[in-house]
Amino acid sequence: MSDDCCNKNDPSLTELLKDAPRNWGKWGPDDEVGSLNYLTPEVIKKSAGAIRSGKVFTLQVKMANPEGDPVWPGRAGAIRTTVIDEGNWIAGKGLHFPGGMHYADDFLSCFTQGSTQYDALGHVWYDDKIWNGYDAKTTIGGLAKASILPLAEKGIVGRGILLDIARWRGKEVLGRGETFTHEDLLACAEAQGTTIEKNDILVVRTGWIGSFYKTPKEEFFKDFIEPGLTYSPELVQWFADMEIPNLVTDTIANEVTIDPVSGVALPLHNALMRNLGVTLTEIAWLEDLAADCAKDGQYTFLYTAAPLKIVNGTGAPVNPVVIK
Repeated sequence: MSDDCCNKNDPSLTELLKDAPRNWGKWGPDDEVGSLNYLTPEVIKKSAGAIRSGKVFTLQVKMANPEGDPVWPGRAGAIRTTVIDEGNWIAGKGLHFPGGMHYADDFLSCFTQGSTQYDALGHVWYDDKIWNGYDAKTTIGGLAKASILPLAEKGIVGRGILLDIARWRGKEVLGRGETFTHEDLLACAEAQGTTIEKNDILVVRTGWIGSFYKTPKEEFFKDFIEPGLTYSPELVQWFADMEIPNLVTDTIANEVTIDPVSGVALPLHNALMRNLGVTLTEIAWLEDLAADCAKDGQYTFLYTAAPLKIVNGTGAPVNPVVIK
């Protein structure tokens, strides 16, 4: 392993996760969808039983929003550019179609992870190995292994459970760097009158993305650190034992940006995604769903999602659909 890009005094993922569980090889040497394998036809059929009222919620934030897009610092929000509109015909430059049809067209430029999105399992790594033990060199020029494409082709369908940590703590939004654990998830579920079951898709609300639209951007991104789950060996083992396929949150990185104990950046990305194959979904819009769950007391539902089929992509935008 080369450390040329690293400070020698930095904390080490290698040391932190040396005894962490892995699912490499569990579904064979060629697997690229990881813990989504837990979402079998039997699990999916059972999850349809969570539908009661037929209410539908979509979880994507708006893209190319004039108010700004919540993205990881250093990334830019999506840019939509009009290419053709009625102005072309007013200027006498519009194309002629038999019958007199006019049309509009536009172009979208965005980071593949610049909206509500799924991470590919090969998105992050350490020790020169990505998910399932594939060589990190397979990421050069695009993900030849564990890209977003296999996840997109599979599709994600299962029983989702909302864990409204912010409301459980009596807050509109959790504070900067505010942490919670799997034990908090369990306590929150109990307070909601729900139970986290094996193979559940965890949908965790902190209020963070909701606050983006109410907070001046310079304040939102100042000394950027989000609230979220924080690493512990016990939490990782719990995810492994519960066979969790997918973690969905209303934060930009699914976890506290820098682990407050070890000082490691994004350890859960590596412990959960790189090692266990848990798929991560970030920047979800959960405000409407959470308000409805609090109103009717139903916190479980059918969760469905299909990220865009981007060949060799590190991630892809998605508009998850929840049916209660």
